[in-house]
Amino acid sequence: MRSVSSVIMAVLAVGVMSSATSVPAQSSRSKAAISRQVFNELAVKDDELFDTIFTKCNVERLGELITEDFEFYHDKSGQVAKSGKEFVDSIRSMCERQSKGTDYRARRVLVRNSLAVYPLHNYGAVQMGVHRFYPLIKGKSNEVANFTHLWKKENGEWKLARVLSYNHRDFK
Repeated sequence: MRSVSSVIMAVLAVGVMSSATSVPAQSSRSKAAISRQVFNELAVKDDELFDTIFTKCNVERLGELITEDFEFYHDKSGQVAKSGKEFVDSIRSMCERQSKGTDYRARRVLVRNSLAVYPLHNYGAVQMGVHRFYPLIKGKSNEVANFTHLWKKENGEWKLARVLSYNHRDFK
């Protein structure tokens, strides 16, 4: 009798375990699809963000891409911005200096296959990558750096909330 009850318990345990593991397998597939969708959406936002800053100097659009409580941290400069308004104002000033020729412009290029995105439940996603900056004037060094962005999904729109820009170094 003991062996029959052991077999029944084993069969029940296998049944419970198999049904429990089938749920995560399904959610893993749906998580992968969601992750791919978020990755693609934020890859587009990454391009738009840097094009808005470095190519177009479109501070009005920049203000739409970031949160009001936006913060930016840079390994060489410390905390660069404590709010969205402060960051937009600093980019506006940079663009004005560039138009007068007193600040240099750079072209930003995302390093191929360096972008990674990790969804955050009920908030948004973390985006990490490596990018290179090529000065558009002679006499300045090319630079490579890592970045980590915290994106927030607000009312169906992705907005950048936090930036960590670090490990800046020259490259040839």
